[in-house]
Amino acid sequence: MEVDVYPIEKALDIAKAQGLDLVEISPKADPPVCKVIDYSKFKYEQKKKQKEIKAKAQKTVVKEIRFGPNTDDHDFNFKLNHAIKFLKEGAKVKAYVHFVGRTIVFKERGEILLLKFAQALEEHGKVELLPKLEGKRMSIILAPKSVSKK
Repeated sequence: MEVDVYPIEKALDIAKAQGLDLVEISPKADPPVCKVIDYSKFKYEQKKKQKEIKAKAQKTVVKEIRFGPNTDDHDFNFKLNHAIKFLKEGAKVKAYVHFVGRTIVFKERGEILLLKFAQALEEHGKVELLPKLEGKRMSIILAPKSVSKK
């Protein structure tokens, strides 16, 4: 089939003569681009392409790690090792300090804890969101350092 500009009636006649459909490929072009093809086959191909794109899209996993404002060193290191493992697997890590009751007065302690956590993970991940207080939670988000793609 030769590529050319046809009036709509002529294009429909060409499609009808071949027993195929006239499908608008790009309506925003001037003039609109159409193809003479089998519409059901076209729809099938479109679905197939969408499925491929979806399969290739990387799903982001966010793992959460919870601290209290008075978390001691042993618990901190234990949770730090988990975070390192999560980041190596390619997941994001959301670490948060949960303030219960009157512990909200230790906001700066929570912030120091989260910054210390981020600093300890410096070689494995980068800070995406600095410590932010939302209600009774202060959270920080770390993303894995970009892994070289094959």
